[in-house]
Amino acid sequence: MKKKLAVIALAGIMAAGLTVGNVQAAEPGGEVYVFIAASLANAMEEIQKDFNQKYPDVEIFYNADSSGTLQTQIEEGSRCDIFFSAATKQMDALVEEKLAKEESVVNLLENKVVLIKTKDTETRVTGFENITEAENLALAGEDVPVGQYAREIFTNLDIMDQVEAMEINEGKNVTEVLAAVTQGSNEVGVVYATDAASVADQVEIIAEASSDMLETPVLYPVGMIEDEEALPEEKVAAETFFEYLQTENALKVFEEHGFSPYTAEVEENDTEEAEDTQADQKTDSEAEETGEASTEQEKTAE
Repeated sequence: MKKKLAVIALAGIMAAGLTVGNVQAAEPGGEVYVFIAASLANAMEEIQKDFNQKYPDVEIFYNADSSGTLQTQIEEGSRCDIFFSAATKQMDALVEEKLAKEESVVNLLENKVVLIKTKDTETRVTGFENITEAENLALAGEDVPVGQYAREIFTNLDIMDQVEAMEINEGKNVTEVLAAVTQGSNEVGVVYATDAASVADQVEIIAEASSDMLETPVLYPVGMIEDEEALPEEKVAAETFFEYLQTENALKVFEEHGFSPYTAEVEENDTEEAEDTQADQKTDSEAEETGEASTEQEKTAE
């Protein structure tokens, strides 16, 4: 009888342990700190509202600025759970420094670089090629991805020296560049297509950078950051939000704001796999034909 009671008691303890374990398995909650490139701000605000309808106990704090500034803040120890960059350079640096979790990084979105002017104003500038005909230029700094892309365009067009001789209003992020043009402080400026689309009633796109001007694709990688301050429920919340950013619902919001889901890598891999499969099939077919020919020769010899 005592043995039976002991077994029952042990079973009860195990059941209680499982129950406690289930309770201890953290549900998404608490605070999540997300560092985002300034050009993502409008889309991310909308995505946050959608996410909080399903997870109301999660409080998301955005820090929107240039990717270079955000990188520096993370390196200096600012609390961050997710980093959404406007270029791979900053993300790669954090991965190399073991601050970003390499296995989590995904190139999620793609954007375009455009040249804009204030709406209903005159300019002799018709494209990036003759941008130096403008009286002045709003341009992001060299540590800002859109500023780096712009300088790559000018270098490829062999006009970097002439551009540097212009009157330049240098912004610390793309938002400042956009504001300088919308407010009429500068004749033209270089921003992302998504930024221009967000104020289409205030600016006009003069030109979009072609692939021969800008060989580097404008990719937006997102990845998890090591956050030692996060509570268990906050780590779960960060992972849940990170996964939500990759869902069809979130991607639809990004597309509505002018971004394109980045799929080139997948397509390239699929193409390579298809080519390999075709090559294997061809080799197998040739082998079969050779085998059949050998068999026919043997029969003839007999």
